[in-house]
Amino acid sequence: MRRAAPLETVFVTVPALAVPAYEAAMADACVAVGMFIADEAAGTWRVEGVKAAGDSPELLAGLAMAELASGVAAVLYREDTDADGWLARVYEGFPEQLIGRRFAVRGTHVDDLELPGRFTLWLDAGLAFGSGEHGSTRGCLRALERVAYRRPARILDMGCGSGILAMGAASLLKRRVLAVDIDPWSVRVARQNAALNGLSGLVECRLGNGWHAPSVQGRVFDLVFANILARPLCLMAGALASHLAVGGTAILAGLLDTQVRAVVAAHRRQGLRLEFVLGEGTWRTLVLRA
Repeated sequence: MRRAAPLETVFVTVPALAVPAYEAAMADACVAVGMFIADEAAGTWRVEGVKAAGDSPELLAGLAMAELASGVAAVLYREDTDADGWLARVYEGFPEQLIGRRFAVRGTHVDDLELPGRFTLWLDAGLAFGSGEHGSTRGCLRALERVAYRRPARILDMGCGSGILAMGAASLLKRRVLAVDIDPWSVRVARQNAALNGLSGLVECRLGNGWHAPSVQGRVFDLVFANILARPLCLMAGALASHLAVGGTAILAGLLDTQVRAVVAAHRRQGLRLEFVLGEGTWRTLVLRA
């Protein structure tokens, strides 16, 4: 009988601000990625992935980029892994997430009846990065609820990751959403998640390098999500402003309370005004308007 190739789990423990960068690093090299709260009091998270055992140049390169992007150096640990055991741990660490008044995020392993009055967003628990556990994701969905009355027609999820924000907007607003990410793996997973939720006709997932992506060139949007990190948000403020329609709304996340002032200032210089700030633990979500 042919035996399956040996697997290993690789993981780092990092503060919340570094989670998005290390998620992306794991995604480049691993067949499945998960994240779990390591120490709630300390605000640290364990970001882990499962991959074929052995050296991985893609993983080492991704970790180097994550350190540069986040400013956090993390020690990489490895351990032999039984695939069934890892997936069971992922299931245990990915309970249903109730977010705001309208959304529920759940893994495909949850077989409870859907909750009335909520849009249920289904994710493959084995690929559950961007699962709704992170404060920045939760803040974006809560912000979406508050601005939905404006009925934006042209919607962009910049740096879409798992596609959860694009799916939330498509479900709530019944509008087409363009979802863009620089990482091919994220685009593939976002497409899979859109199909899983019956939203392939509304969520268009495209590969692209931020505002240089061909799919966004020459277009303006009424609503833009950018759940990234504080530094790239500041650097991209001008491009965001040039692609935001008059009266359009930008929902920005991936930043801590100490970073709010710098991000707001960068966008004010581009003519955007701050409407309100939402908090989820140590994370802040900004809602700005052109």
